Amino acid sequence: MAQALIFDMDGTLFQTDKILEASLEDAFERLRSLDQWDAETPIQKYREIMGVPLPKVWETLLPDHSQEEREQTDAFFLERLILNIRQGKGALYPHVQEVFTYLIENDYLIYIASNGLIDYLKAIVDYYDLDRWVSETFSIQHIESLNKSDLVRRIVDKYEITSGAVVGDRLSDIHAGKDNGLLSVGCRFDFAREEELAQADVIIEDLLELKTLFPAKKQGVKK
Repeated sequence: MAQALIFDMDGTLFQTDKILEASLEDAFERLRSLDQWDAETPIQKYREIMGVPLPKVWETLLPDHSQEEREQTDAFFLERLILNIRQGKGALYPHVQEVFTYLIENDYLIYIASNGLIDYLKAIVDYYDLDRWVSETFSIQHIESLNKSDLVRRIVDKYEITSGAVVGDRLSDIHAGKDNGLLSVGCRFDFAREEELAQADVIIEDLLELKTLFPAKKQGVKK
C-alpha cells in the first residue's frame, strides 16, 4: 500500500512571493514599452487568483488583449521567473527540506502537482535539488483539462497510491485531495484565502505540523 504526500509548489513549497512582483513588473513594463499597457501593474489582482493555470491568469489580467499578446506576455513572464530562480532570488518555505527528509525516512512517497509550467517547475526542482526527495514532479501541462484534481488522479493511478494527502494553499489543492479520496491539508501561507481553507480537512500554519499528521513509522526516527 503506497502512502504519499502530494504537494503544491507555489505558495506551499516555494515562496513565489519573493520573485513574483519583480517578474510581473518586468512583464508589464514590456507591455508599456510596446504601448499595450498604460496603468499600474495589477499585482494585487494576480495575488487574488494565484494558483490558477497561467492561461487563466492572462485572461484575467489582460482581458482586452489578443491571445497572441497574452501568449507573448506569458513567455516573457516565464523567462523572468526562471531567471530570478536561477539567480537565487526565491526561497523554499521554512522546514521544507527537514520535513521531506523525515517523510522519506518514514517511507512516505513525495510528489509535486502544480499549476506551474514544466520549465518553471524544473528550475525550482533543479536549483534546490528537490529530486533528492521527490519521486516525480507533475505540471498542469501534463493534462488537457488543466484541472488539478485530474492531475492528482494521474499521480494516484500511476503510482497506485492508496492513502495520503494533498498539501496546498488554494481551493484547487483542497478539491484535488477530496476528489481523489486523500486528506486535504490547507496551508495558511502567503496566498491562502480563509474561505478556501475552510473547506480543507486540516489546516496547518507550518510544514513541521505534517510530522504530527504523519507519525514516524520507524524506531529511532525523530518526530
